[in-house]
Amino acid sequence: MTGFQPAFEHYYAVIMAGGGGTRLWPLSRQTRPKQLLSLFDERSLYQASVQRLVGLIPPERILVVAMPDLARQLHAQTPEIPHENFLQEPSARGTASVVGLAAAALHKRDPQASMAILTADHYIRDEERFRQYLQAAYAAAQDDYLVTLGIEPGFAATGFGYIQSGQALGEYGGSQAYQVLRFKEKPDLPTAQAMIASGDHVWNSGMFFWRAGRILKEFERQMPELAAGLAEIESAWDTPAQQETMQRVWQTLTPQTIDYGIMENAQQAAVIPAAGLGWSDVGSWDALFDFLECDTDHNVLMGAPQIVSLDTHDCLIYMSQERRLIVTIGVEDLVVVDAGDVLLVCRKDQAQRVRQVVSQLQKAGQDYL
Repeated sequence: MTGFQPAFEHYYAVIMAGGGGTRLWPLSRQTRPKQLLSLFDERSLYQASVQRLVGLIPPERILVVAMPDLARQLHAQTPEIPHENFLQEPSARGTASVVGLAAAALHKRDPQASMAILTADHYIRDEERFRQYLQAAYAAAQDDYLVTLGIEPGFAATGFGYIQSGQALGEYGGSQAYQVLRFKEKPDLPTAQAMIASGDHVWNSGMFFWRAGRILKEFERQMPELAAGLAEIESAWDTPAQQETMQRVWQTLTPQTIDYGIMENAQQAAVIPAAGLGWSDVGSWDALFDFLECDTDHNVLMGAPQIVSLDTHDCLIYMSQERRLIVTIGVEDLVVVDAGDVLLVCRKDQAQRVRQVVSQLQKAGQDYL
C-alpha cells in the first residue's frame, strides 16, 4: 500500500499509550513501560503501532494520549508525529476519559472525524491484514456503528475479555460485521472453554472504531457527567483557556473504562472478527514464546549474547548487561530475566504472577518499580 487514500481523509488514529510498567517487570518499569521496549525487532512496541498505520493514516492524523513524562519519551521515538498531537493526561482517569478527550479534541478539529482507538503495547505480525481490518471498521463506523475488533481465539484464555456476536449486520471491506450481544470479562476456565466451544465468541482486542460525533453522543446518553466535562474541554480547545480548563475539569472526572462505561450497554455496537493477525497483548513473559525465534531446545534467548545453556529446555532467558554471564544447566520451563538491578526467576506457568510481586513492592514502598 503506497500513498494515502483520499477516501480516508477524515480517518484518525488515537493511540492509547498509558501504562504503569508492570506486565513485563523487571524489564518494564514505571519510567520505561513495555510500550517503549524493543522486544520483537529494532522497533519499540509503540513505534511498531505507529508504523503499521503507514499508507492508511499519515502522522499528522495520529494522536497519542499519555501522561506528560511518558509523552515526551514517545515523541522522541516518533518525531514525525506533530507535537500538538500528543494529548497529555494530567492524571489517570481511565480509558473512557482518554477516549472522550481524544473525541472532543478531534471533533473540534474536524467535525467529520472518524477514530480508530488503538493500543501502544500490542504485537501484530500481519500488518497488511491489520490495515485491511482498519478499513473495514472505518466503513462500518460510517453506518453509525460503534465497532470493536475481535480476535479469533486461539485457546480458552482466562486473561482476556470476550465478545459474543449475534446476527450478521453486513459486509464491510470484505469483512463481516456482527451485532454485539454481550461482553464478558476474564472468565474462569470452564466458562472460557464453553464460550470457545459455542463458536460465537471472540477475544476483546481493546481496539474500537467510531465517528467522533457518534461516540460523544453515546457519552451523553450513558455517562452524562463525563459528557458535560468533555463539552467544556472541547469548547476551550485551541483557545488560551485550554490548559486551565483541562486541568480543572479533568480532576472532576470519575475514572472508568470505555468497556464498562460505554460498550457494555452501547446502542448499535458491532464486532468484526479478525483472523490471522498474529496478535498478542504481550501480557506476560511466557507470551513471548509464541512470537520469538527459539533455538533447537525451544529456548528463547534475548538481550546480550553472554548466555550459556546446557541441557536447558523451554526457557526464556533475558540478559541486559554485556559484562555478565548467565549459565543454566539441567533446567526447563523457566523464565530468567536479568534487568541489572533485579533478577527474576520463575516457572513459565507462573509468569502472570509478576503483577503480585509489583503489588507487594508498591505496598512496601520499595524501589525497583
